[in-house]
Amino acid sequence: MRLIVFFLRPLYHLLYHQFAWTYDFVAAVVSLGYWQDWLQTALPFLSGRVLEIGYGPGHLQHFLIEKNIQAFGVDESRQMARQASHRLRRQGLPSRLARGYAQNIPFAGGIFDTVVATFPAEYIFDPQTLKEIQRVLLPAGKLIILPMAWITGRRPLERLAAWILRVSGETPGKPGPIPEAIRGRFIRAGFNVQSEIVKMKGSQVLVVVAERR
Repeated sequence: MRLIVFFLRPLYHLLYHQFAWTYDFVAAVVSLGYWQDWLQTALPFLSGRVLEIGYGPGHLQHFLIEKNIQAFGVDESRQMARQASHRLRRQGLPSRLARGYAQNIPFAGGIFDTVVATFPAEYIFDPQTLKEIQRVLLPAGKLIILPMAWITGRRPLERLAAWILRVSGETPGKPGPIPEAIRGRFIRAGFNVQSEIVKMKGSQVLVVVAERR
């Protein structure tokens, strides 16, 4: 499995950069159309002024703004920044998007009630990333992460999709709480951590809620 993940990483990079225009299509196919439903499971956990790390094509930004939530975003991909900005402008929605890295968030400290990242890469566990998130959060602010989702339907196509996600390392194991090793990283970074499984028809999503201490 590690070998498969090793070879897939360059493809993920291309998908998020040079081939960003295919991202929505690939995400919809791999998730059997669940992708945007999975993104929306984060909405009940988001409030106040929200910063999204890794906003990608901008779908969650769209959902947040439609709910009258003041949303901001940071993403290092120039191609994704272009897509997200275009999507919001086309809908007549404000765009508060910046380019930058999670390890050096280009926003002032102590201004966000919530930070959110949906299906992020390993950078989200980088101690420098967590330090930066602590910096930009208000006291008692929250970090919400959707680290993985499982396709749990029993139809042949659903089983195949679940197998693909499993062997690619996207959703290792069976649905369950946040692994203790990952929980420990957040605790050492100064967060109290809880996790919740959101169940929907044919799939389940893990939501991690890390509250700043």
